[in-house]
Amino acid sequence: MSTLSAASVEAAAVSDSTEQKKPLKPCCACPETKKVRDACIIEKGEENCTALIDAHKDCMRQLGFKI
Repeated sequence: MSTLSAASVEAAAVSDSTEQKKPLKPCCACPETKKVRDACIIEKGEENCTALIDAHKDCMRQLGFKI
C-alpha cells in the first residue's frame, strides 16, 4: 500500500510542477528591475536611465526573452 501512496505523491508532484511552469509573459518578467526602470523614466526621462534600462533588458534576456 505504501508504494501506491508514493506513486500517487510523485504523480501529484509532477503535475503540480508542470502547472507552475506556464510561459512567463514579458509584462510579468523581472518586476524588480521593471519597477525601478519605470520610476526613473517617469521622474528623470528615458535618456537619464540607460543603466536601469540595460539592467532590465539583461534580466529579460536571462529569462529567455529576445530583446
